[in-house]
Amino acid sequence: MKLHLAVSITVSALLAISSAHAAEIYRWVDENGRTHVSDVVPEKYRKSTKKIESRAYEPSAKDQKEAQERAELEKARAAQAVQPRAAGSAPSGGASAVRPANAPGATDCATLRRRYRESLACFGPYRTATGGTKAEAFEKCTPVDDPVLQCGPETSN
Repeated sequence: MKLHLAVSITVSALLAISSAHAAEIYRWVDENGRTHVSDVVPEKYRKSTKKIESRAYEPSAKDQKEAQERAELEKARAAQAVQPRAAGSAPSGGASAVRPANAPGATDCATLRRRYRESLACFGPYRTATGGTKAEAFEKCTPVDDPVLQCGPETSN
């Protein structure tokens, strides 16, 4: 799900940058026959450059809207794929990790905190070095929301 959010942010940023900063782009061929494209032209090639109309390569308003809709659709699909698992669907195959106990009606803070800690313990072995989570974790573990919003911070007596 983080990936889809990152894609949405990246697409939005690229669209904003491309429309706000349309640089003059030039094309030229050097003495070795290599074609170059840049917004900076070396002095000795300035007379032989051809200006490229960069706006022709910018996405239209329609393309921008379609890209945003695709990003939102992907985000919704990712959220929908996680929802059944969060509701306590059975793991596929023989799960070696232990799923946190799922007590649907339990709303007392002690139970919510216990389930959250069990979820963290289950997901732990599936964390990557960069902080991500391997996809197979969602087959074996149930994501549980942090109960801090509902119960407040845990206090030690």
